[in-house]
Amino acid sequence: MDFPRGRDQGPFSSLLFAGFVVFRPKDDGKSESCRDKYSVSLFFAKIRSMKTQIEDLLTKVRRGTLTPRKALAALKDYPFQDLGFAKVDHHREIRKGYPEIVYGLGKTDSQIVQIAAAIVQKGSNLLITRVEASTYAAVKEAVPKAAYNALGKIIYLRNRPAPPGRGMIAVLTAGTSEMPVAEEAAVTCRMLGNRVQRFYDVGVAGLHRLLGEYGRLKKARVIAVCAGMEGALPSVVAGLFSVPIVAVPTSVGYGASFKGVAALLAMLNSCPGGVGVVNIDNGFGAAYLASLINR
Repeated sequence: MDFPRGRDQGPFSSLLFAGFVVFRPKDDGKSESCRDKYSVSLFFAKIRSMKTQIEDLLTKVRRGTLTPRKALAALKDYPFQDLGFAKVDHHREIRKGYPEIVYGLGKTDSQIVQIAAAIVQKGSNLLITRVEASTYAAVKEAVPKAAYNALGKIIYLRNRPAPPGRGMIAVLTAGTSEMPVAEEAAVTCRMLGNRVQRFYDVGVAGLHRLLGEYGRLKKARVIAVCAGMEGALPSVVAGLFSVPIVAVPTSVGYGASFKGVAALLAMLNSCPGGVGVVNIDNGFGAAYLASLINR
């Protein structure tokens, strides 16, 4: 297969383009074709941006306005920036289509602030999961435009548009208690370029609530379903709709739910086809998978 190479004829640029195409399914629709062209243009814009920054450094060295030592120090951040305690992967957006996303739990406020500042300084979008409001306050001092979803415990900032998804991703919960996991998924989906609709508290204890949303749910291209207790909702949804279902077991439930293990096992044993299962309470993982499917 031949891949467009543009100005650079080396195999590396072809490899990058091939990696981008691998997870973009082909679609012959006119609107989808326009979206594909837009996504590809964003992809190459990211590469050009990084190349432009390097070219600017080299030009300054040639003109004598920047010393080689300082230029070398700046280039150390490509493709990752070593902060001592973390190596911030600035190249990930080119390889994967999305910038590095930070898992906040277990990190100190100081570490999270430094990582966030490094990501934003490069012009990338910022997404930090599993953080408390106190951590957000510390991040906001360094990144004033950062926003916070208190229910999902997630910090986010969009510096530039993400490649758009092909359709709408629906995020469902069985009950109100699953909303923190669902909000982590919904915010992540939005940051990764998708249209999102939320359908909360539509569990099997009252299936008429789910059926009441049937018309809107039919428009979804991917459905993420968060459920605890016995974890039955993803199977029900998979039996009603023909799109991929991303099942998210949650730790919601009484003793025999084993903090989500019962729901996890139920979802892994789902009878209808088309159900993929992520880890317990992993709203981020569900959103990332759903986003790749939606591209």
